[in-house]
Amino acid sequence: MTAPLRRRGPRPLPLHLGLAGLRALAATSSLPGTPWLTAWRNSNAAWPISKAGQAERDRILAALAAAGHGPEAFGTAVLNRLARADRAMIGGLAAYRRHPWQRRMTDPPAIWTEGGSRLLDFGGDGLTVLFVPSLVNRAYVLDLTPRRSLMRWLPGQGYRTLLLDWGWPGEAERTFTLTDYVAGRLERALMAAPGPVVLAGYCMGGLLALAAALRRPDRVRALALLATPWDFHAGPDGPRRARTAAALLPGLETMMAPTEALPVDAIQSLFALLDPFGIAQKFRAFARLDPQSERAELFVALEDWLNDGIPLPAPVARQCLAGWYGRNEPGRLAWHVAGQVVDPAGWDGPAFAGIPHRDRIVPPESALAAALRLRDVKTHLAPAGHISMVAGGGAETALWHPFRAWLDTVATPA
Repeated sequence: MTAPLRRRGPRPLPLHLGLAGLRALAATSSLPGTPWLTAWRNSNAAWPISKAGQAERDRILAALAAAGHGPEAFGTAVLNRLARADRAMIGGLAAYRRHPWQRRMTDPPAIWTEGGSRLLDFGGDGLTVLFVPSLVNRAYVLDLTPRRSLMRWLPGQGYRTLLLDWGWPGEAERTFTLTDYVAGRLERALMAAPGPVVLAGYCMGGLLALAAALRRPDRVRALALLATPWDFHAGPDGPRRARTAAALLPGLETMMAPTEALPVDAIQSLFALLDPFGIAQKFRAFARLDPQSERAELFVALEDWLNDGIPLPAPVARQCLAGWYGRNEPGRLAWHVAGQVVDPAGWDGPAFAGIPHRDRIVPPESALAAALRLRDVKTHLAPAGHISMVAGGGAETALWHPFRAWLDTVATPA
């Protein structure tokens, strides 16, 4: 008997299936009988235009000719390969949606609440570390499973650990700007924490943490930026990618109008476009895993978290897409919170920059730009990706232990 479907993801499913179809369309456009094939075979200026691509084209055609096959054999091989890839992707999707794993973690008590936000206390003694996650994903990526929880590991290392859960934006939060989140809600959470604290921001949360630390240095002993973007136009593809994201804003306004928030599926679509064919590839790989293995369970846990997103208030979405991505306001030192410029150079306390060098969401060059402006910084280049650095199978080696070692220097300065 086939197990029932447990999930609707990956979200938005039609987009991911469409991108897989687009890949197939691009591949089959060069098969025999299409104008593209003639250009592909006869013109050095045609697709593929790179020298490496042209060399591969010539190698394939030469191998076919040597074996006594015409271009039609290549077309048949492509169609067979696409069919196998599609079957593997669908198999992986079905295996994910039927997987029995479910997150059963119980949240610790909250020492402060406001609106939908909570400051969760994971316990521990010693210096307090307050983690600030992104506004567009659930905070529990830092408390994913019993074995993949930085929040539950750190108290055993001698640190009191707090996590700011922003919560689902209600009617009030949907009018919030970045200033409302930083100078309002985050500052009040800081005041509720036993401080001064080490303020650690992850991804977008790092930008908010930096702004809060500059406003309230009396409540912050040290600052940690984990996979935090800064120069949104950095990197070889940075300007094009950032401006493409900003250019989508006018079309997204219609989607935000009914609820004054950017819907979860729209946010997921923006992330998917960073690596259009990556979703299909990772589900093909998942289809090959033993479903009872720890690796398969971790995949499901992370995928469930990715699909359990949070809408982004429309004013914040406009500031991020137009201001951060379009005009690169943080990198140009033109981003202000409550009238104060946000500049890493303005923070004169200890700092830690955890930068994953395989990050596809925040290019390492973008995060490094902030680290270079910090005065007293420990820069750690982690052999991981954006999410795997904090919650992946190798997270303890990639980030947790190096971060703890830096915390020890803050707790007991020389």
